[in-house]
Amino acid sequence: MSASIAGSSRTGVRWGRPRRRDGAWRPARPTEPRGVQVIPSIDLEKGRSRVVYWPGAASGIGAPTDRPDRIAEQFVRSGAPVIHLVDFDGARAGQPANLEAVAQVAARIAIPIQLAGGMEGPENIRLAFAAGATRVVLAMSVVEDPALLRECLSVAGDWLAVGLDPRPDRLAAFPWRRSVAPPLETLVGELGQLGVHRLVLSHGGSVPDLGLIGRIVRSVDADVFVAGGVSDLDGIRRLQEANVAAIIVGEPLLSGAIDLPAALQAAA
Repeated sequence: MSASIAGSSRTGVRWGRPRRRDGAWRPARPTEPRGVQVIPSIDLEKGRSRVVYWPGAASGIGAPTDRPDRIAEQFVRSGAPVIHLVDFDGARAGQPANLEAVAQVAARIAIPIQLAGGMEGPENIRLAFAAGATRVVLAMSVVEDPALLRECLSVAGDWLAVGLDPRPDRLAAFPWRRSVAPPLETLVGELGQLGVHRLVLSHGGSVPDLGLIGRIVRSVDADVFVAGGVSDLDGIRRLQEANVAAIIVGEPLLSGAIDLPAALQAAA
């Protein structure tokens, strides 16, 4: 569904960062700010979008819809390079629960689909790919199970990302098996040693810590995506200056608070 680009990662963003022969990461050289992808996100629950798509709500223009396939089509028409889907039911159940909706989206668009929620496990990933997803995002808990992560990598390879919540309070509250909650830098280092080349830093509604994000981007050989915490074009521009690979935006695009073509231009 997605064309491969020579010299590019699966995101369509050039990696250009050195890797050791043993596959481990090494610090990447600082680079100049580059254009980043803006990726619309649709949260799935019981086959529908949890947030109604109606960018013209403020002016009463257009018709609302909660059908993920129709929403994805509209985003593609506006220039979306990738569609990010979050299976809320699957995240709760520990296995994919909205694959029919994923398949409906895949049948109507010809750009990559990234699926998060309930992806932990090689069989779950295979089901996601069979439904039409081309990339998957695993939950932070997979950091504690290297054997499972290796199994998932054997199926998904570079199509696999790991989602991390970089907020210090969330890291501290997570039920780690280890005695002390690890800092974010330790987690991304461990993932790099295991062969993960894509990270999704999820902020919920919190404003992203640009200093922390910048340090992560400069220190790892990976595509760093930022999800959540962006409410306007200034937020897009600030993350573009931090040189992230992509910005995942949900409700602000669905509600029309952010216009996708304007966001793509701000990130260029």
